[in-house]
Parts: sequence; C-alpha cells; structure tokens
Amino acid sequence: MTTSYTELPLVVPSPDRPSIEPLLVVAGYQGTVNRYDAPTWPMAPLIGNPSAPRETIHWMKFPDATREEFRLIAWHLVNRALPDTFLVGKVSSWRTRQSGPSTYGTVLAWRNFAHWLDKRGITSLDACTEEIFHDYGLHLSRQPGISRSTVGQRLTALTRLWAFDEGSVLPRGIAEPPWNREGRDDYLPAATSSGGENSTEPLSPATMGPLLIWALRVVEDFADDILAAWAEKRRLTARVAEVKPTPASRALLRTYFNDLVDRGQPIPTHDHPGGRRFALTYIAGTIGASHGQTNSVVSSRSGGMGLEQYMLSNPGGCPLDTPVTGLIEGKPWKQSLDFTEAAAMMRHLGTAAFIVLSYLTGMRPGEVLGLTTGCCPDPESGRHLIHGHVYKTAIDENGNHRSEGELRDVPWVAIAPVVSTIRVLERIVPEGALLFDGAAHDFNTKRTFVGSVTVGSWRDRVENFAVWASDLAKSLDRPHEAVPADRNGAIGTDRFRRTLAWHIARRPGGLVALAIQYGHLRTSISSGYASRSRDGIHQLLDVETARATADTLSTLHEDLADGVGISGPAARRAIHAANQAPAFAGTIFTLRAARAVLEDTSLAVHDNPRAYLMCVYNREKALCHRLADRRDAPTLDRCQPTCANVSRTDHHADQLIAQAEVLEKQPVDLVPVPLAHRLQVHAQRLRDLAEKHHRDHITQPEASA
Repeated sequence: MTTSYTELPLVVPSPDRPSIEPLLVVAGYQGTVNRYDAPTWPMAPLIGNPSAPRETIHWMKFPDATREEFRLIAWHLVNRALPDTFLVGKVSSWRTRQSGPSTYGTVLAWRNFAHWLDKRGITSLDACTEEIFHDYGLHLSRQPGISRSTVGQRLTALTRLWAFDEGSVLPRGIAEPPWNREGRDDYLPAATSSGGENSTEPLSPATMGPLLIWALRVVEDFADDILAAWAEKRRLTARVAEVKPTPASRALLRTYFNDLVDRGQPIPTHDHPGGRRFALTYIAGTIGASHGQTNSVVSSRSGGMGLEQYMLSNPGGCPLDTPVTGLIEGKPWKQSLDFTEAAAMMRHLGTAAFIVLSYLTGMRPGEVLGLTTGCCPDPESGRHLIHGHVYKTAIDENGNHRSEGELRDVPWVAIAPVVSTIRVLERIVPEGALLFDGAAHDFNTKRTFVGSVTVGSWRDRVENFAVWASDLAKSLDRPHEAVPADRNGAIGTDRFRRTLAWHIARRPGGLVALAIQYGHLRTSISSGYASRSRDGIHQLLDVETARATADTLSTLHEDLADGVGISGPAARRAIHAANQAPAFAGTIFTLRAARAVLEDTSLAVHDNPRAYLMCVYNREKALCHRLADRRDAPTLDRCQPTCANVSRTDHHADQLIAQAEVLEKQPVDLVPVPLAHRLQVHAQRLRDLAEKHHRDHITQPEASA
C-alpha cells in the first residue's frame, strides 16, 4: 500500500466515484474497484496479506432509513485517515487508518448498531445522543455469551463512527460516546481469561504424535508417488480434451469393454451421490477417445449390451500406470494409485506440508501462508534459513497497518524436514508464487483465488487429514498410529505453535521430543527455536516454561501435603519452592507473569521423568554445564546423579523400582553376555538409588521441624 498518500479533501463523493481511491489500492491487485453507489464494496483492493480474508460490505443489509448516512461515513473511513490528535490518550494498538479486514469489521459493527436503531424507530444518525450510545453500550454488555474483547471492538467501532462523522463534509451531529470520557468498564462484561495465544490449549502428545508421523511420511516418503499420480491424471484428462472421436476410437472402446466382460474383470467406476458411475474420463484417457464418445458407447443399447448392469455388479477402481515407491517399514503404502483419488491425495499432501511447517517452525498460520517459492535457498554453509514476512505488527512511517506486511528482521531457522517440505511445495506451485497459493492448491474445482488458501479452509483440511491418516493406519494394520481426537476439541491451525512451545519447554533438554522420538530432529534444540528476534516464538516459550514450572511446583505441593517423602541434597530447597506454588497457580497468562516466575531463582524446579528426579536448579552447583557454560536453565539430558541440585520423591523411587524390574525381566539367554551383565548392573543401580531415597527421605513436617 502506498505510504505517501495525500489526504483527500473533504468532499461529498459522487455516485460514480470509486469506493476505494486508486492510491490506496495495494500493488498487484488485478480486480475491479466498485463505484460509491454500488450495492457491494469488496475490501480486496485494500488487502495485501495473502492469508487475510477478503470480505465484502453489502449495503443492502443495512436498514433503508440509515443506509446512505452510514455509506457516506464508511467512504471516509475507507479513504481518509483520522488526525493524529485522535490517538491522544488511546492505547498503542489504535491507528488513524485501519487495515482492510479491520475496516470491514468496523462497518459490520455499524450494521449491528443500525439494526438496533431501526428496531427503536430511529431513522437518522442525528438522533444518536449520549443516551442512545449509553443504552446501546449496556445492551452489548448484557448479550449472553458475548466476550469482553468483542464488546470492546464494537465500542471502538462506534467511537470511529463519531470521529469520522465529526470530520465529514456533511456531519450528522452524532454525539461523542460516553465511554470516550468515562471509560469502558461500565459497558464491558466481566473479564474471563486473557484470550489469545497464551490461552490456547496445546495438542495432547497422543494426538500430535501420530499426526506429525503421518504428515512427515506424506511429505518425505509419499510425495513423489502423489505428485506422479497427479501428473498422470492431468495427462489423461488433457488427452481426453484434445482427442477427436473417430470410428477407430469407437471400435477400441467396444473392444475394451467386451474384453473386460469376457474376462469377468471389473469396470472402472467412481463414487457418485446417486451410486456408482462409469469413470468416463479415466476410460476415455486410457483408450484415447473423447468423453462424449465414451459416454455414447456405454449408454447405447447396441454398444452397451447390458454394460451398465454389469458395471453395477462389477465396480472397479481406476489404477494409474505409475509405480508406488513410498514404503512403510519396507512395505508399499498403497498397492496402486487411483485416478479418482489423485486430487484428494494432492490436497492431503498440501495439508501435511502445512502441518509440518506450522509445527516445526513455530510460525503463526498467517506467516506460513505468506511464504513464497525461493524463501529457503540452499546455503553455502551453515543452516537453512526461511525468509518470510510478518503481517500482524507491520506498520508504515505514519504508524498505520501495512497490509502487505514487511520482511522479518531475522529469518526463521529451517531444520531438515522443513526444508524437504518447502521443496515439495515448490514443485506444486508456479515459480514466484505463494507456497500455499489458493489457485494451485484447489485440485478439484479450479476456482479463482486471490492469495493463499484461507485459514478457515485449513481448519477443515487438517481435520480431514487426521481422518484420512487414521483410515490409512487401520488399512495398513497400524491402528496404534491412528490420530485420536484431542480432548480440547478440534486440531485447528492456531494450536501447532503453542504445542511446539509446550514440547520444547517440558521435554528434557528442550528438545522437540515427539519429532526426535521418530528420528527427524536429532540436532534441533530449544535454543535454535528460541533465538528468533522480533515477534518470534521466544515469548510464547517463556510463558510455557513458566507454566511448566508452576505445574511441577503445584504437583509437588500437593504430594508433600499428602505426606509424600522427598530426598536428595536439594530436598529442602524443593520444599521451600513448593510452598510458594499456591501464589501463582493458574495465573500465568501474560508474558509479565511468566517472567516474574522465571526470574525468581528460588522457583527453578524442573521435573525430569527420564532421569527419575527433579532438578532444583542452581547454576553455581550444576554439573550439567561446564564451568564456562553456566546457563540460566538446566540441560536435563545431562543430569548427573551426584549433582547438588538433585531431589527425588517417593514417586520417583517407585519409577526406579519399576524400571529395574523391566530390566531384570529381559531374557538373558537371548542377548549377548556382556549386554545382559550391563542390564543387570543398571537394574541394581536403580534399586540402590530407590533404597537410598527411602533411607534418607524426609516429609514436609520433618523439614519444618
């Protein structure tokens, strides 16, 4: 969007004036701009963000009486900026000019207000007194189920209505809303959670694990097969469109069908809402006939000879002449690739790529959808980097939102599976296009798209992918790899980033545990993710790490209250930290609250279930770091049994005994003697640690004595 735009003079727009002035239209927009008097105003000319919704203002949905008054103020809202003095006293997120989607949201709020006025017999905006706004504000706050943020947004929209009317060439004399002077508290419903990213629940490991497995398999192991099947389907379809019907092709069709019937072979079909149907395009492409001629042969009495009845009794698939190369544990993932499934498989391939990029980079959905081909060039040395745009915080020199976004100050780090995923996407879309270009990823209908596939579409595609992957797991006799429903609802698109932060913060060593478990991220550690600068994932990591600490201390506090014993050189420090747990349990929703916990070194208690202990971290005493490498957090995959930061509870001791029993039950006659000896020694070491705990442990009352 142009940032040197000169403010329009105060005018009454003529009916044929553009609804959006030319200098405000984003670069590269190819569509039309509707007239001022048009029944609709598409907002697309204002939007450069590829993943932003492109809504349209429908004027016929406004009441007749006030429609034109709202239209005039809306034209000023779209094309003019408020004076800078308007921002005095406002929060930092306020702008003198809004983005396209925000403009649409403001006008939508005006429409709701217009209908409220209409129901009360108010037919002109000059009747909007302070009392009217007061009543409407109370009306908003009392609506069942409405959130505090939604009411706040609608109040803001009405403040803009007043401000733009006051600066209009034909002001209606709308009164200033009372909340501008008196504050909003009387008009806002009670606060619940803080909302936003920090209140989003992470996906459970039971769901994220198999979902990631299948997404990586599709991208890394099945992509070549799917792309080859798609290319073959397009080749056959194009052949049908190009071929001219001839007597020879008709004879080939009759021979083809007669041969299938004579040999008792199934006839290629596809699913249809009314039942099975002949796969005419596939058959025509295979034989080299036209679609119409193929349809004529199967439907003609002389050529069909009861063919439709035979087809219904012997329906078959449409196998493509492309080899299956993808394997799962040495076995093909499919027996053959089908013409009728090619488009759906391409859709699943795109969805798998979206899941991988969203989860393994920590990007927001809008940032993923803004990536283009060439965003991750092969480096001469070092790691691959992803160069992308940020949209949420992009502003111009006047402090207004830049719809087209701006290049991130620091690129994202790309690990190997992410690079592979980007390379697959670059094979799907044209050079220079968005990796998730809407037109390129619409494999069924080929509708006209501007920008990327929408976030709403991805929500549906992700859910469909989970169902498809589960069905595939069952068909391959791998029911343990089905994707179960998450206990907190739909998978969605916004939960991947939070889930990544959860795993980094709560797994030993800060590793992305699920992915490492499956051998894909052997060298990726939390610092590689947390090193992002502006608007990266590090703030979300701070919140999640603080929550992990709070959860550990809350659990320990409950255990100690129940009489559970604790041992180790750091036992008394752990008890002291646990006593502070009730003060912040369930309160960590903001970065400020998280950092208050993280900066309190007395609360640094980290559970390490793999080592059957807790680390009460004091970096001066830590053995997990070298002397010159005293970090602010432990490296839990290097825990040393003799470290002064170690503590154990009765639960850890029980786990030690359980693991010892597992090792002792190993059939010693089936493993080499040295290995069997090491297993027995390790089992005894675990038992010794458990016995030492029970010998030395103390309870909370004993620690206070």
